[in-house]
Amino acid sequence: MLLIPAIDLKDGQCVRLKQGDMDQSTVFGLNPAEVARSWVDKGARRVHLVDLNGAFAGQPKNELAIKRILAEIGGEVDVQLGGGIRDLDTIERYLDAGLTYVIIGTAAVTNPGFLQDACSAFGGHIIVGLDAKDGKVATDGWSKLTGHEVVDLGKKYQDYGVEGIIYTDIGRDGMLSGINIDATVKLAQALTIPVFASGGLSNLDDIRALCAVEEEGVAGVICGRSIYSGDLDFEAAQDLADELNG
Repeated sequence: MLLIPAIDLKDGQCVRLKQGDMDQSTVFGLNPAEVARSWVDKGARRVHLVDLNGAFAGQPKNELAIKRILAEIGGEVDVQLGGGIRDLDTIERYLDAGLTYVIIGTAAVTNPGFLQDACSAFGGHIIVGLDAKDGKVATDGWSKLTGHEVVDLGKKYQDYGVEGIIYTDIGRDGMLSGINIDATVKLAQALTIPVFASGGLSNLDDIRALCAVEEEGVAGVICGRSIYSGDLDFEAAQDLADELNG
């Protein structure tokens, strides 16, 4: 079970949002590269970046901060990034800078041809982020709820050749209310590619619950507010996951 610290970038700073609301942000660090270094020093094997401004603008907005993070930790651990990635040139630029995985969210839903092209051009480097509420997929920084079912889209993207899917329950994100295990497992069982849980991670009980379903295809979890607020000790959580699942 891979525990992946999240670094959400807004205006060049490390922040956390409540349920994706840009007006409800808490600044956790003024230097995102230092924050990234701290998680790697605590044993993180992969780091998750989100360009929040980019997600709302539909184009990269925190590229300088992202490149500083990649310069700091890119050679040591895998780094994945989502938020505002809408064209192949942006993907190529980030991969050339040292990024391991590009996460495509809204564009995967609104422009599936782009996702297919990305998988063809950059095979092995494309992850899809599916954000959902009550089983329905949301786009545009969670501001629009579509009629698409999560499992249906997951199957389609698997056929395109994506490396994995990050499933976020947007009703729980940033709320410390617990992972939506049932919905995450339902998606993982329908696919053969890895699924990563996101949204609501709050304590070691969540880690135990996730480890219990790892064999269903749940490969990891994005760690957000809980590791910044102190509700979850990242090192203790990863040690527990390693102990439970080897």
